[in-house]
Amino acid sequence: MTPDVTIIGAGLGGLVLARVLHVHGIPATVYEAEPSPAARSQGGMLDIHDHNGQLALKAADLMDEFRGLTLEGRQAMRVLDPDGTVLFDKADDGTGGRPEVQRGELRQVLLDSLPVDTVRWGRKVSSTRALGGGRHEVAFAGGGTVVTSLLVGADGAWSRVRPLLSTATPEYVGRSVVETYLFDADTRHPAAAKVVGDGSMIAPTPGREIFAHRERGDTLHAYVGLSEPRDWFAAIDFTDAAMATARIAQEFDGWAPELTALITDSDIAPVLRPLYALPTGHRWDRVSGVTLVGDAAHLAAPDGEGANLAMLDGAELGKALAAHPDDIEAALTEYEQAMFPRSAEAATFEGAEAHGTDSDDSTAHDLISAFTRHEQAR
Repeated sequence: MTPDVTIIGAGLGGLVLARVLHVHGIPATVYEAEPSPAARSQGGMLDIHDHNGQLALKAADLMDEFRGLTLEGRQAMRVLDPDGTVLFDKADDGTGGRPEVQRGELRQVLLDSLPVDTVRWGRKVSSTRALGGGRHEVAFAGGGTVVTSLLVGADGAWSRVRPLLSTATPEYVGRSVVETYLFDADTRHPAAAKVVGDGSMIAPTPGREIFAHRERGDTLHAYVGLSEPRDWFAAIDFTDAAMATARIAQEFDGWAPELTALITDSDIAPVLRPLYALPTGHRWDRVSGVTLVGDAAHLAAPDGEGANLAMLDGAELGKALAAHPDDIEAALTEYEQAMFPRSAEAATFEGAEAHGTDSDDSTAHDLISAFTRHEQAR
């Protein structure tokens, strides 16, 4: 019997799951809190890896569409010292295995690949509860409920589905990033554009770093990382853009002006993004009729793997359900037994080093060593 699949969350993981199920003729309904696909920005660039994210897109039969989104040259990477000295500069030679796409564009491809009524927008979950026999009820803010024989939480860090399986909650990792954008960079911000180069640039020091990448349309997107407690950031009024920008830039006093321009010349008000994580190796005992994918299952500080793992989770769960259409529990067991070790391994994957988030003591030279090890391992 075809399972009744209810997916909470229309992020990449939930949409890949819905798409893989659709490819196999299994209907699913996705409930999303946002009122529409254009309700908010979907973030910046994603490097889609050949060992996980691309495998998910193959399972979703969307590789041609994916290739049409990739931005040429964006796999280039450079590492700088705070004084602006270029210590490492690798061009995009097409062999990196991690082509870059805009997250929002990839999400739209997934949405377009689904029947028009698959995603129900503006349906924010207020609570979930077990009804017995593997069935669960989902209640929505503003009224209304649905009952399902298979509930999948693809609803991110603060999942409303996770409490059905686990008491774990995300904890602050002691680090936040401040997000900035510079538009029309080559003409309006040429020094910053030159220092970022064609792809990504990172200038790491213990407790402080600037990471930036070049997006579509001559846009620079920067993440300014600071290892400070939440109270430190709470003392900064981020509603006053000029004051907040100046306070963050103060922490990079003495750095090269072309680097600090990624803070001071932002064309948007700086956006604070505190970083949270679930315990490494987070897992749960099998509970009938419910499971999790992506950040809902294994939230980690940004390391280049989150979106890729979420998509692979969705694809692997979809394939397991297609292989066991008459036995939901067999499918969920198969999926979770593979997902738990996969996500735990990714928590210590070299991608963390490549993004400079593996340690508050990391330096540019540590990062270059990590890149070198990765290149030698390929």
